[in-house]
Amino acid sequence: MAQLEINNLWVQVEGIDILKGVTLSVASGETLALLGPNGHGKSTLLGAIMGHPRYTVTKGTMTIDGQDVLTLRPDERARAGLFLGMQNPSEVPGVVNSDFLKAAMNTRREKPLAMFQFYKALDQATKQMKIPLEMVHRPLNEGFSGGEKKRNEILQLLLLEPKLALLDEIDSGLDIDALTMVGQTIAALQQKGVGFLIISHYARLYDLVTPTRVAVMIDGRVVLEGDTSIIKKIDRGGYEWLRQELGISLEKTIPTMNTTSIGVCATKEKTR
Repeated sequence: MAQLEINNLWVQVEGIDILKGVTLSVASGETLALLGPNGHGKSTLLGAIMGHPRYTVTKGTMTIDGQDVLTLRPDERARAGLFLGMQNPSEVPGVVNSDFLKAAMNTRREKPLAMFQFYKALDQATKQMKIPLEMVHRPLNEGFSGGEKKRNEILQLLLLEPKLALLDEIDSGLDIDALTMVGQTIAALQQKGVGFLIISHYARLYDLVTPTRVAVMIDGRVVLEGDTSIIKKIDRGGYEWLRQELGISLEKTIPTMNTTSIGVCATKEKTR
């Protein structure tokens, strides 16, 4: 069993505070849904957990099974059992997808996989994700559609078998069939005890994976935690009820760090 503990985490980008005292925990067998309007720090949190060099932790602690995560390089965090499924996976020309997958799997093992072991695991995983085997012999994410990139992220998740998976809008860009497949794959890993921290704007994904807890982030702070009834309320009417019923400010003081938009989400955003 793995336990990720985040306490009073403050994170800056280019000298500007983006996260302002985040305290959260997630363990194996749990699924924490992280909601909030665009640009309020959710992706920054996941990037900071994995050690993205753009993010500077200025205060707070983060541990996995008691080990200080902040002292670990990103590859060491992955070996400790953390996995990040990215919102916008990068294209890596010249690096063959299958070579990347095999190298990533071997970093988690004392003895490298034999070729037949790797291809057996790869064959099973690609069939489960309904990914053509040809796709894994192409350069990593180069020329992939948005949906193919997201399926490839889940393929990595299946092969790497982490303790805790961080998924950043893994469902954006997927058609209904692909979304259902991704949801079923996550649900199967939940049954195996994998813990999840999932960012999504779509209630449909949460219907498929059934979070155990829900947290809402506004302006770099976790302002509310509770059960899945929070998702239903946000899906019906956006975030305005937080102001009206709980007196929570929806004002955003942090600058927008990402100029791209994912478009209109199922959860209506009604921030001022």
